[in-house]
Amino acid sequence: MKPLVRSFTIAAAAVFLVSFAVIANAADKVRVALGDVVSVETLAFLVALERAKDRGVDYELTSFAKEELALQSIINGQSDIGIGTPYSVIQKSKLPLKNIFQMSRLVFFPVVSIEYKTWKDLNGQPFTFHARGTGTEAIGNIIAKREGIEFGDRSYVPGSENRIIAMMNGQIKATIVDLANKNLLMSKAGDRFHVLPGVDQPASDELVFASDQWLKDHQNEANIIVEELLKLWREMKANPEIVEVERAKRNLLSDQPKEIIAEVIPFYIEAMKEGVYAPPDDANAMAKADFDFYTEAGQLAGPAENLKVEEFWDFGPLENAKKALGG
Repeated sequence: MKPLVRSFTIAAAAVFLVSFAVIANAADKVRVALGDVVSVETLAFLVALERAKDRGVDYELTSFAKEELALQSIINGQSDIGIGTPYSVIQKSKLPLKNIFQMSRLVFFPVVSIEYKTWKDLNGQPFTFHARGTGTEAIGNIIAKREGIEFGDRSYVPGSENRIIAMMNGQIKATIVDLANKNLLMSKAGDRFHVLPGVDQPASDELVFASDQWLKDHQNEANIIVEELLKLWREMKANPEIVEVERAKRNLLSDQPKEIIAEVIPFYIEAMKEGVYAPPDDANAMAKADFDFYTEAGQLAGPAENLKVEEFWDFGPLENAKKALGG
């Protein structure tokens, strides 16, 4: 999930401009900053990177404990490409960052104790989110506004898996989690919890982004990476099992137990069904859907219709990928 990063100072932006230009040009590999651990959910992204590597674009992936740290590594010139949702940072700080590909969408699920039959029953009740200003809280705010309710005490527990454990231990009764952990909860405690209706039009969850300067200086690398992402996302839409085929061929996630590997195919089948990974056929519509969501959630200053796509997105690599692949 995406913590809102506070606005940066003008001095930080100046350091960013200087250090990024010096360090990025010296790097032999594309340095990728992931604000999460490599897992089943990020496996498809790793497959796309491996395919890009086959075409001569080598990479170095660093996993950070939090998205803020991954974003900071981009700003400090320690990484070239980031994974996250930098809309707020771009708007507030005016840092020269651009999104180039929608990796996943915010398909999350409100899971609550069966004592709460509808959203109305949660009026004034405690609710747990990932962290302040994150996508889970944004979804909760939108749903509360839609349902005409107000949550009671808000608590914050990072990590869907940790919130699921807390629910099964009786420590919390209502939260919002990702697809994999929703499935886990329902398989282990479906008699105690159920899923309430979520948002209708999911916004971006994970975006691939980079600095304007890096995109300018590394057009070929950016084009190849986005092309491999788009190609794989289209393949997943036709056959979600392609992720497991590529994982096995490349021996990815080899350090994971068999139980985790066994979840790859079921996860991607359901993820594609739910629209978690959707090929960005209409990029402008995708960006405007994000504007609608994040302004309503209070994470972008609106109104949404006044926001300019070109200030947040560089569609050049995506358009080049579509020309190369067709469609």
